[in-house]
Amino acid sequence: MDEVRAAIAVERRRTADLLESLTPSQLAVRSLCGDWTVREVAAHLLAAVETPRGATLSAMMRSGFRLHRANALLAQSIGRLPVTEIAEGLRRNAENPFKPPVVGYPGQLTDLLVHGQDMRRPLGLPHGLPLDSLRVALGFLVSGKAVGFTRKAWLAGLRFEAGDLDWSHGTGPLVTGPAEALMLAMTGRAVVLGELDGPGVRVLAQRLT
Repeated sequence: MDEVRAAIAVERRRTADLLESLTPSQLAVRSLCGDWTVREVAAHLLAAVETPRGATLSAMMRSGFRLHRANALLAQSIGRLPVTEIAEGLRRNAENPFKPPVVGYPGQLTDLLVHGQDMRRPLGLPHGLPLDSLRVALGFLVSGKAVGFTRKAWLAGLRFEAGDLDWSHGTGPLVTGPAEALMLAMTGRAVVLGELDGPGVRVLAQRLT
């Protein structure tokens, strides 16, 4: 688990570096994560570890206790901060020991990996992800603990194989490709389906769309 926490710290610092390299127009680009902009995705990553308890409760109440809507409200609120403050907050919390319930550190790492690509891909800024981190993320997504990350109905009855590391899971029609593309497809990013191969891709595409 120490290795996972170290990987989390690396991704938070990389996100901070990315933010400080972007122009205002790039920060306003729509990410791969729903209607969130690049700036709001970064704000969400900070909110996950640095949000006053009162602000979290207020967002939950205003959202009717709908978690995803509350997360959106927090992201919008923190997203109004200067980008330098968001970046500083991510660096300040790079080694924050907070362990979220249910999803734990593997979920926290997966959140950073996925959202990092949510920001970089629309900007044409691919970011090579460490294979060891991707292995953790893929294992987490099929663990049954990935609440809010994926849906069992998306993955059921399919076999997933990463072409760039020794990882596979499941039985059924095959879905194969780079570990990064598998991770993004398993979390609902249909934009990467063209990077995958195998008879299971059509099945997965129907489920995601």
